Parts: sequence; C-alpha cells; structure tokens
Amino acid sequence: MFDAMDVGILSFVIAAIAIDWNLTSTQAGWIGSVNSIGMAVGAFGFGILADRIGRKTVFMLTIVLFSIASGLSAFSMTLTAFLILRFFVGAGLGGELPVASTLVSESVPANERGRVVVLLESFWAAGWLLAALIAYFVIPSYGWRIALIITALPAFYALYLRRNLPDSPKFVEDGKPKQSTVSKLTSLWSKKYIKRTLMLWIVWFMVVFSYYGMFLWLPSVMVLKGFVMIKSFKYVLIMTLAQLPGYFSAAWLIERAGRKFVLATYLLGTATSAFLFGNAETLSMLLLYGSLLSFFNLGAWGALYAYSPEQYPTAIRATGSGMAAAVGRIGGIFGPLLVGVLLARGFEFGFIFSIFSVAIVIGVLAVVFLGTETKQLELE
Repeated sequence: MFDAMDVGILSFVIAAIAIDWNLTSTQAGWIGSVNSIGMAVGAFGFGILADRIGRKTVFMLTIVLFSIASGLSAFSMTLTAFLILRFFVGAGLGGELPVASTLVSESVPANERGRVVVLLESFWAAGWLLAALIAYFVIPSYGWRIALIITALPAFYALYLRRNLPDSPKFVEDGKPKQSTVSKLTSLWSKKYIKRTLMLWIVWFMVVFSYYGMFLWLPSVMVLKGFVMIKSFKYVLIMTLAQLPGYFSAAWLIERAGRKFVLATYLLGTATSAFLFGNAETLSMLLLYGSLLSFFNLGAWGALYAYSPEQYPTAIRATGSGMAAAVGRIGGIFGPLLVGVLLARGFEFGFIFSIFSVAIVIGVLAVVFLGTETKQLELE
C-alpha cells in the first residue's frame, strides 16, 4: 500500500511539477525513468541481500529508505536534486516489492499461496487510491511538496514490523546461505531454470515497460486531452477503483485456473484496453477503457508476483525474483521516456498506447510457450 502510494503520488506530482517548473515532456519523462533506474538497482541488490541476511531485515530497510528519500524530495529546489532523491526512492521500492512477495510465498501453505500473494498485491490498489485522494485534496490547495512530505510517514511502520513481523520460516530452516552470490546468479541460467528465467525476464520487462509508460502518464494524458488538472485527478481516482475487482477476481481464479491462464488472460485484457484507451476521445470512453486497463493490468500484476517466487528454490528465490524485477525496471526506465520523446515529436496517444499493447502481447507469448504451471506445488 505504501509502495503504491509513493508511485501513485509521483504520477500526480509529475503533472504538478511540470507546470510549476515549466518542464518539457522529455524532462517530465525523466522523473518517472530515474525512479525506475533506482528500482532496477534496488530489486537486484536487495534481492541478493534478502537471500543472504533474511527477508524481514531487508523488508524493513527498504521501507525506511524509500520513505525518507521521498519525504526529502519535497524540499528539492532543482530538477537535478529531485531526480537524485527519486533514485533512492526507487531503490527502496524496487527492493521491497520482490522481497515482500518472497516472504509471503514462503509463509503460507501451497494450496493458498497464489491467492494470498495476489491479495497482498491488492493493497497496491489501496495505495493508488490513497495517492489519488492526497492528490485531489492536497496538491491543488497545499501544493505537491506537502503531498510528498506525507509519503515520509511509512518509515515509522518499520518500527512496528521490527517487533511484530516473523521472518520467513523457509529461510530460517535453510540456515546460513551455502552459495556465493556469483553461484546464485549462475544458477538462474542453469539447465534446470533457464526457461523459467528467460520467461520471467521477458514478461517482467514487457509488463513494467508498459505499466510505467501508461500509468505514470495517466493524469498528464487527461490534461493533454483537454481536461483540467483537478478533474483529471478525479477521473484517475475512478479508474483506480477498478483495480480492486481486478485483483480480487485474479485471486479467486489463480488457485482454480492456474497461474499461466490468469497471467496470460489478464495480460491480453490489458493489451486490448490499452489500445482502446489510447484511441479514446470522449470522457465516457476514456473512463471506461481506463477502468478496464486498471482492472486487467493490476490483476496481471498480482498473478505475476505470485508466479515469480514459485520458479526457484529457497536458496535463490529472492535473488531470482529480484533479478526478474530488476530487468522489468529497465523496461520501466524506457516506458515513461518513450512517451515523453514521442509526444515531443508530435505522435498521437493512439500510436503510443499501441506500442504498449504489442509489448504486452509479447509477454503473453512468453508465458504461454515458456512458462511452467506451479499451481499448488510445494516450494523447494
């Protein structure tokens, strides 16, 4: 929830800062992209660290990092200072997400694991709702700096976690790590795991590339299509509400139909909705297709977070999930930048969103042809 609040706030802050600092669309695109550069570094580094010192410790470290850096970014006076702090926010966010899903995957029985991880991810929607509410009520009246100060509050949650959160029982059972970091990274590409790793890397890249390209620009899309900023926040809030049934339906289906079916189906729904949203002109069509985009995309995210840790044994689980997420974040660097560059060159949103649709279809093909079904299998 706190992760999504931070990412969500950024999408609204980009729209406000662009006006405040007279940024070009390319400069605005860099704000989202530097966040993803940090996420790539964080997912890679903290994933490896979680396999070495434990899931709980790294989970707390990442929360403190992204909260404090986000709060400090409220005091930035230049774009450069803001970008540096957003890198550290991204590192914390990028590390926390795969570590959290790994911790939960290892803490629940096989017959509930997929459903529980998808429900965990459903709190992403709650965070986006918080972000939209803060953006709607705080930014127009008090400015984007106050909104970012609010994002520093989750740091205090780490104090509660330190006292009350147990570490992963599988990690505790496994004892001290027996493999070196190089050996773990090599294992991901061993004969046993090469297809799984290739599949995850393709899917993560395509999904994150399209997600950040589309969702970080949603408020700006509404503004550029002629809707005033305060109204665009309200419309994005409505579209964000559609994320919840997307998660809950995926959680219900994932233990019945399996990971591959849910992931592929929801990604196809995302690709179709993205194409229709990019070509919509009326407010009703923007709202309808934007809501469908939220429904399918976030359901797919939940399935992907459930699916990723199940591909590897305990010794390399956080490393494997973190590496896949890191590759995804590389896609997240290019997504927002691509939108900014194409807009600056006069391309229409219909064309831009069609690119994201094609990217998601490539992810679907990777799941269908390279993916292994892991429904209710015991973790190694």
